[in-house]
Amino acid sequence: MNLETKIEAVLFFKGEPVSFKKLEDILKVPQNEIKDAVFNLKNELVGRGVALVENGDQVMLGTAPEFSQLIENLQKEELNKDLSKASLETLSIILYKGGASRAEIDYIRGVNSSFTLRALSVRGLVDKTADEKDSRRYIYKPSFNTLSYLGVRSVEELPEWPAVRESLDSAAKNLEELSAKAEENSNPN
Repeated sequence: MNLETKIEAVLFFKGEPVSFKKLEDILKVPQNEIKDAVFNLKNELVGRGVALVENGDQVMLGTAPEFSQLIENLQKEELNKDLSKASLETLSIILYKGGASRAEIDYIRGVNSSFTLRALSVRGLVDKTADEKDSRRYIYKPSFNTLSYLGVRSVEELPEWPAVRESLDSAAKNLEELSAKAEENSNPN
């Protein structure tokens, strides 16, 4: 498998901007080779429905600009539909935790939530902010629109908030413990 294909797979899986440094770390390839492969991938995608979008030192897969009207129409249609089960699950986790990283959401749900988070962001139901503890990740928080739509002033007013919050905190703690063990095992110093 060539480097361009690997980068495409990583960007598709992540579903969000990825820095050249992160790609270097993931693929164990020097950054100059990453940049060359990104350039090649960008050219390979010309004339396709997907395009490579670059912004500073980050890249991501996006929709080709010539399909903007089609995507805008689909987006309007999507915004008028009811939330899917996946969206409701994800939004509930974010609401009851008061904010969560994608890794936490994925762990709790047991599936990749990238596209669901993107859909919730597009609808204005969640806000994405940099994580103060780890600048490499984001925290998804309920937007003011979400709280006002639900008719609550704060997340503490949600039904069964204390019990659900405790359960989610327990799951988050399990994730932290698993991550710590995985890190210990990968660094046998």
